[in-house]
Amino acid sequence: MSDSVISAFDGLVAAAPPAASTPKLDTACVIGGSIAGLLAARVLSDHARRVVIIERDELPATGQSRPSVPQDHQVHTLLPAGHRWVERWLPGFTQEALDMGAVLADAGAGRVLTAFDGHPQAPSHADHHLLTCSRPFLEARIRARVLARPGVSLVRGRATGLSYRDGAVSAVSYTDGTAEHTLAADFVVDAMGRGSRLSEWISQDGYDKPALERLESPINYATALFERDVQFTDLDVPCALALCSPGAGPDGVSVAAANAVEDKQWLVMLMGYGDDRPGRTIDDFRAACAALLPVFAQATAGAVTRDIVTYHQAESRRRHFTGLGRFPARLVVVGDAVASFNPVYGQGMSSAALHGSCLSAYLAGDPDLTRPATDFFALQQLVVDAAWAVSAGGDSARLDALAGVEPPEDVRRQRWALQQVIGASIVDGSVACSFNDVSYMLRHPATLADPALLERAVAANQNLE
Repeated sequence: MSDSVISAFDGLVAAAPPAASTPKLDTACVIGGSIAGLLAARVLSDHARRVVIIERDELPATGQSRPSVPQDHQVHTLLPAGHRWVERWLPGFTQEALDMGAVLADAGAGRVLTAFDGHPQAPSHADHHLLTCSRPFLEARIRARVLARPGVSLVRGRATGLSYRDGAVSAVSYTDGTAEHTLAADFVVDAMGRGSRLSEWISQDGYDKPALERLESPINYATALFERDVQFTDLDVPCALALCSPGAGPDGVSVAAANAVEDKQWLVMLMGYGDDRPGRTIDDFRAACAALLPVFAQATAGAVTRDIVTYHQAESRRRHFTGLGRFPARLVVVGDAVASFNPVYGQGMSSAALHGSCLSAYLAGDPDLTRPATDFFALQQLVVDAAWAVSAGGDSARLDALAGVEPPEDVRRQRWALQQVIGASIVDGSVACSFNDVSYMLRHPATLADPALLERAVAANQNLE
């Protein structure tokens, strides 16, 4: 991987929102009001006089689950990359969330615990902060702030198609359940999520359909809420993640996560691959947690405030929007509509934030809007490739191990290098920092191939033998 890719990714993570300027667009439309759509709307509010979000679900003011986000009962964590961007776009957001009960976990101060087969990662002392709260809580807070921006509004309806003029999207059709409507728009963002129909729409309209890539990753989540009576001090851990090698976790657990969330609760998740479905009952759930780390036993000790909710996902998906011969101008795609990963890696919301960074960079560059947004999609591919390398790479390695499949030599070398880094992160804070920079989407995965880092990791692992 070239240094230019790493540098470009670094630029996306570090960039600031553009300075105030005269909007170049009249009306921009975002199809889908989830986190990816909301952040895209926030970006567009810097460039359009009017931004309209079309959302199919009824959206209560308070944070509640909604039908179009079936995974929102599960654990969600706003990783440092996503947290930094949300705070940049919505200044003061973090403090508002904390005042309403969210928790900010300082990884550098040891308040985030990551363990591999029961061995905690070494302290990295880096400036990494994770915001922990429930997904509906976070989405509701972001929505309130975005809709408070001048010119941003939301209408309830289900998008049904697009209209075009001179090879560019010119309008979005939608129904509110009683009537059909057409919204004229200068720019459109598809944020319809994993089940987006955009590919079918544009294909039927004579444009190229992006290729869909699928990767088997059969996961089973079980998540429950428990009372939390802990008043956190600087020494307590409000965010914990335990990763287990195949067959090493209790009751088939591959990954476990515990987050302190709003309303003085613990949100705790157990995940298994394939046929493993850990935590089917509260007793099983607590027994598995007790066999992990003390923080999981602590998190599940209180009264149950919401019973176990399960979630199954069979595969990861990504749609390839680069290299298309014919694609409408004034149209881009963000969030899960582009790529939806195994959610256990926690990349979804932060990927959406970085897609917003790509959109901001694209529009600030004064693009030719009569042509397809190829520059946007090329930039976005950096983010998608980075997240896919982490999640799909991890899933492929696990599935190969379970099936007894021997991967190609180059893949074996890559996996060996990653295992060296993971192993050394248990004892070497500097290696742990480099690994977490990638896990938290602050650096590109190619940085883990740095020869100096691998040499340090190998030496640390040899000292353990």
